[in-house]
Amino acid sequence: TGIGKCVALELARRNARTILACRSRERGQAAVEEIQAATGNPMVLLRLLDTSSLASVRAFAQAVLREEKRLDVLVNNAGLTGLPFTITPEGLEQTFTTNYLGPFLLTNLLLG
Repeated sequence: TGIGKCVALELARRNARTILACRSRERGQAAVEEIQAATGNPMVLLRLLDTSSLASVRAFAQAVLREEKRLDVLVNNAGLTGLPFTITPEGLEQTFTTNYLGPFLLTNLLLG
């Protein structure tokens, strides 16, 4: 939704192979189908990613590096606010992990 969906829509309009990295399979698939229908670009793909989980970030990065020949643009747009203080299963504060640590790790893993 929001900025991320708008960016993905514009990239797809420009015929880019576009990967939507989403926590929710259902919401992500709905966005993929909407963007494909609006742009006619069948190369809009869904991959699951939860930036509050460093294990999820590592798995996503490994899959992208394995499946994609190259990566030209990365847009880190995940974020949340206003949640109660929560510790992730990895022992990290959830908001900080989702908004900063996860995207930072993802960027560094994809840089190669």
